[in-house]
Amino acid sequence: MPVTLMNPEGMMKPDVYRKVAVATGSRQVHIAGQVAYDADGQLVARGDLAGQVAQAYRNVAIALAAAGATFNDVVRLTIYVVDWKHERMPDFLAGIEQVSKELNIVPAPASLIGVSVLFEPGVLVEIEATAVVD
Repeated sequence: MPVTLMNPEGMMKPDVYRKVAVATGSRQVHIAGQVAYDADGQLVARGDLAGQVAQAYRNVAIALAAAGATFNDVVRLTIYVVDWKHERMPDFLAGIEQVSKELNIVPAPASLIGVSVLFEPGVLVEIEATAVVD
């Protein structure tokens, strides 16, 4: 396995991700921002942050698999959420929980960035991923 995830001593230990990823593989996989579209291009879970987070993660998993990778290979996630407020954290985490066992999500280092709007009305979340594989 080319990726080791850790939380260094002396830093807060978050529940949902690791702060450091060390990768020793030689092939990088960069996944463009994935949103809550299904295979037919229809927006899934309109108005539902948890549902859109889950679908966006599913789409990241599909893209990773196409490149021969899984969430075990992810070294970095960047997550953009429209109109982010800390009060939305339970819905955000509920979306991750919906798919965590289904996708075997490993909590890689992640940045959650609040934005005022994404590229299309109704899209609430976009997730980018970087993975390293042998």
